[in-house]
Amino acid sequence: MRLLLMSDTHLPKRAKALPAPLLDALPGADVVVHAGDWVDTDTLDLLESRSRRLIGVYGNNDGPELRARLPETAYADLGGLRLGVVHETGPAQGREARCAARFPDLDVLVFGHSHIPWDTTAPGGLRLLNPGSPTDRRRRPHCTYLTAVAAAGRLTDVVLHRLPPR
Repeated sequence: MRLLLMSDTHLPKRAKALPAPLLDALPGADVVVHAGDWVDTDTLDLLESRSRRLIGVYGNNDGPELRARLPETAYADLGGLRLGVVHETGPAQGREARCAARFPDLDVLVFGHSHIPWDTTAPGGLRLLNPGSPTDRRRRPHCTYLTAVAAAGRLTDVVLHRLPPR
């Protein structure tokens, strides 16, 4: 199962549209994950219409329309891989232990908010992934998103994609 992970799109404030390479990757994904801060419902509508399966949550910058359509936390079983999605996880220091305690039944937690890519594993095995932002690089050299493969209860082939400057 091919996954495409993104967060913090902030459209149309940080960009006018999602980057073409990200849009081009959508048809190849079995599951698209968005970890919040969409800002506009048009992006949600677009991803719903172009994704085989969309798993998304709202973020701190998402208003009532998005909060009415999306949960704060989402859970999915992807071929035996127990996935969770949330926007905020708090400060970087202590994140692994905090998330492992909060989400003891997950294999992978996808989160956003910082716009900074993150890939670590907590004691006990919880993998924490932040895909960064495809539209707002915030103190990073590139805008980013992630792809991965879920199979037989495992996450493999995690790749951070750096987008060309706009």
